[in-house]
Amino acid sequence: MDQELLSSAAAVLKQNDRGSYTVLAGDLYPHQWLWDSCFIAIGLRHLDIERAKTELESLKRGQWSNGMLPDMIFGSKRASLDGLLWDSAISPFAPEHVTTSGITDPPMLAEAVMSVGQKLKLPERRTWYKQMLPTIIHFHQWLYRERDVRHEGLITIIHPYESGMDNSPPWIEELKDHGIPIWVKAAEKLKLGRLIKHVRRDTRHTPANQRMSNVEALAFWSALRHLQHKAYDSKKILSKPRLDLQDLAFNCILIRANACLKDIAKTAGVDLPKELLGDIKRGEEALEQLWDEPSGQYYSRSFASGELVMQPSISTFLTLYAGTIPKERAEKLVGLLSKRGAYKSIWPVPSVPANSEYFDPERYWQGPVWVNMNWLIIQGLRRYGFDKEADVLRDRTLELVAKSGYHEYFNPLDGTGLGAKNFSWTAALAIDLLKT
Repeated sequence: MDQELLSSAAAVLKQNDRGSYTVLAGDLYPHQWLWDSCFIAIGLRHLDIERAKTELESLKRGQWSNGMLPDMIFGSKRASLDGLLWDSAISPFAPEHVTTSGITDPPMLAEAVMSVGQKLKLPERRTWYKQMLPTIIHFHQWLYRERDVRHEGLITIIHPYESGMDNSPPWIEELKDHGIPIWVKAAEKLKLGRLIKHVRRDTRHTPANQRMSNVEALAFWSALRHLQHKAYDSKKILSKPRLDLQDLAFNCILIRANACLKDIAKTAGVDLPKELLGDIKRGEEALEQLWDEPSGQYYSRSFASGELVMQPSISTFLTLYAGTIPKERAEKLVGLLSKRGAYKSIWPVPSVPANSEYFDPERYWQGPVWVNMNWLIIQGLRRYGFDKEADVLRDRTLELVAKSGYHEYFNPLDGTGLGAKNFSWTAALAIDLLKT
């Protein structure tokens, strides 16, 4: 099975290769996404190390002058239209030579750069690290300068798209709390769903019941327009909080990225800025603000209210990936993954537990299994010494891919493939799980 999986996964990546970057899945996702390219490079390093390096190097062209790495770099025949919709040029920091979105993505770059470096001999590794360090440092500095305005060690993200898990329960709760725009409610009341469907690319390529609802999609687009009105200026946006969250998963990924950044700098013989080191130290301790003792889980927190958003999701397990939580809390989280835990499912790990009011085994981030989430959890389990549990999750993940193919996500109850087919990060991370 392993060799067959390896060959078919490599074929998916080749099919989606656009020269210097990899699209996610053809017509549905025709551009380059930040954290997706990072996952893709982690798999590509086993096949073609130079191509893996190119995948990450290509992200540099989209970096804004203030340090932000955008979640999308437009690079297809749709670039003009999508660029017009985002209108990121309204910001004085946007690059002139390429069109991008105006928001960021989970900061996986340092992990990906370090992973690629592990496949290089030491002299080449140092050269590679020195080449990528300025981009990573500038990005992390921007995150703390622009998105940790209260100096709590926690990054606030300003739109659900930045989380990579757009319609996960914490974000839907925030949407409800901050109010759905009147015009969106009117569209729902007038049952204009059929008209809305025609302007949504995702539901033209995948069944509507597998994506976010029309109301959610319209509300998120309205929130994006708000960011445009503020010229994507984080400080102006956060001065009057709207749909802003100290997202648990994003912060967990950043904490791990900071650890990778320190290792990269040490190997390269480069001193990190003192202010950034202070930010990193504060971030390492910050997750404890998001712990809820009665439920034994971590949660995202509303930036506006300062209250935890008590909606469970797979994000709680990414604290294992962060690697900074106490061992006793890690053990509690592993208990949730067990056969008797809240996240029990035939195919692990569901993005939302079955006892959640939001659980839907087919709807995007409200229940389905995602291979990238499983990959992050596997790394976290190993970090805390839960090798047996990591091996089981690795094997079940590969069995799921072998059963249903390289889909974007999967039904946790019967393993049916959902969303886009021939999805690049599913293929790339399957390769990494096979090779490590």
